[in-house]
Amino acid sequence: MKYICQICGYVYDEEAEGVPFSSLPDDWTCPMCRAPKSMFKAEDEKKPENTEQREIIEDDLESLSPGVLAALFSNLARGSEKQYKEKDAELFRKIAEYFTASSPDAEDADIELLKKLNDDTASSLYPAAKKVAGDDKDRGALRACTWGEKVERIIQAVIAEYENKGESMLDDAEIWVCSICGFVYIGKTPPSICPVCKVPDWKFEMIS
Repeated sequence: MKYICQICGYVYDEEAEGVPFSSLPDDWTCPMCRAPKSMFKAEDEKKPENTEQREIIEDDLESLSPGVLAALFSNLARGSEKQYKEKDAELFRKIAEYFTASSPDAEDADIELLKKLNDDTASSLYPAAKKVAGDDKDRGALRACTWGEKVERIIQAVIAEYENKGESMLDDAEIWVCSICGFVYIGKTPPSICPVCKVPDWKFEMIS
């Protein structure tokens, strides 16, 4: 049986590895992107069909915080850049800047609120937006939403690891963020290529 990482596409082949996937320890992570074991799916496991409608997106947008909307439009800008649609990218950047300026300053990080916002965005908004982008055959928006959904999932994993390990998760490690898609990596050095958008390691920025 083969298991596929839903973040970077890495394939764990039980036959080649000689160890059943179920026998791997719970804290085992993807060797490419460090996604947790829970983010792998069996090769023959079908993804549930997305039946979300445009109306759901409109309802979700009304309830989203300025910070979440800023992140969404920032990702749309990056997707447009990859398609060399600079006018679209500039428009999305301006919208992202508007929502960034509208975001209230955070006093204390609320980990539970952060987890809820992250999960809502990854499980509801991005899948619904991907459906609309696919229906409209907008490759740039579809790419940006795909990146955004994967990045939200990896951030969920980082939050879970922080809850479990605390500050020790950064012992002998740095925080690296891909400047193109926002992928977050914890390690001494960034991966040679971004597991999500495939840009080289020099596109990663170290967060102090």
